[in-house]
Amino acid sequence: MRLNAEFDEKVVIRPQDYNWITSPAAGVERMMLDRVGDEVARATTLVRFAPESYFDAHTHGGGEEFFVLEGVFSDESGDYPAGSYVRNPIGTAHKPHTKQGCTIFVKLHQFDADDTAHFAIDTKASEFRPGLIDGLSVLPLHSSTSENVALVRWAPNTRFNAHRHWGGEEIFVLEGTFQDEHGDYPAGSWIRSPHLSQHKPFTEEGCLIYVKTGHLTPDHLAQWAAGS
Repeated sequence: MRLNAEFDEKVVIRPQDYNWITSPAAGVERMMLDRVGDEVARATTLVRFAPESYFDAHTHGGGEEFFVLEGVFSDESGDYPAGSYVRNPIGTAHKPHTKQGCTIFVKLHQFDADDTAHFAIDTKASEFRPGLIDGLSVLPLHSSTSENVALVRWAPNTRFNAHRHWGGEEIFVLEGTFQDEHGDYPAGSWIRSPHLSQHKPFTEEGCLIYVKTGHLTPDHLAQWAAGS
């Protein structure tokens, strides 16, 4: 399967565009955002678990990064409530399940071989730092040679200068409405902007966004494809 697999093109998916499909696990549904591959794939996905559902034990051959959007996600390592950010590097294994149900934003098979950080962050209990301009605050989540990941909180009526994204930018809107000259992106929107894309972002009502940058350079994508 190839879905939104042209990484030199911008992709925007808003909640009204969601199309949930069943997964091989009973009670687990997926909204695919991008995908290269079949059941084992380089993928960015929203995954919705019904109460008392689970996936069979499996190993992450290309690593797993996820953010818990709703409910409580669990595995052998513990319970991860909404707001948890988790990285499981290449070679880690688990059997995910949930008692009350949950929804996660997950990225699979996108780790570099030397990116071995294995951790979980409770972002709701973490302290944000002042951003580059008034009205922005930032919670760094992860940094490696090919990517930077953070949560960015925007106060109402904050505007940022026009800028270009070296290595592209990927955003998932967690709260509020993020905006730029191309449109409005309410909570639940996913935006993937390619290498060297440019925009002038702002927000009127305020928002909280997950942001990943630097991972969409042609060289990095070529290295990933060669190793996949």
